[in-house]
Amino acid sequence: MNILIVEDDADLAAAMSDYLLLQGAECDFAYHGESGLARAQECRFDVIILDLMLPKMRGFEVCKQLRKQGNFTPILMLTACDTNTDQLTGFQAGIDDYVVKPCPMPLLWARLQALHRRDQPQTDQLSIDTLTLYFKELRATREGDEIKLTPIGWKILELLAQRSPEVVSRAELEDHAWPDSDVDAGNFNVQLHQLRKAVDKPFAYPLIHTLVGTGLCLRKKDG
Repeated sequence: MNILIVEDDADLAAAMSDYLLLQGAECDFAYHGESGLARAQECRFDVIILDLMLPKMRGFEVCKQLRKQGNFTPILMLTACDTNTDQLTGFQAGIDDYVVKPCPMPLLWARLQALHRRDQPQTDQLSIDTLTLYFKELRATREGDEIKLTPIGWKILELLAQRSPEVVSRAELEDHAWPDSDVDAGNFNVQLHQLRKAVDKPFAYPLIHTLVGTGLCLRKKDG
């Protein structure tokens, strides 16, 4: 699990990170609201731990901005405020859960795991336009016809489908498809060419689109 911790108390952020690393998570940090917003915009995280009272931009505003931009990464708000009004304001801003400081680390980890599970596909299959992915079987069809995919091609298509219609950066796709090794541009381009050939070429219109300088997306015909 890749977690962004937005917390101005460096000692608390370090303590959370030390515990979460022992659970197998990876952590990145921001120490005020503006840097937290920027980091969440730059990279994809599985969950964000967001403090309420932050310098430069409060946690509520960070959450509002992310949701307004179409970023729906699960957010766990960490706050010393435990009034009903604060909790309601947080949920209205778009948070998914909250914990009150001080929070036992096992409980924090359990909440993060629950948010991460909630964000995963809840069905064995997912359809975008005429394309259907079958996650348990690691296969896909379009207009009912089986699509022949390489293992890497499946991983790229899987992430694009799970994030559709959002744009996914090339770096994210590379990390997802080759999690334990670096990949050169030529290899990625070959895999992408084969994927487009399988998913789009035999059909009337493409579903995989490139946004130059931004990344790739999987979108419906009218998207």
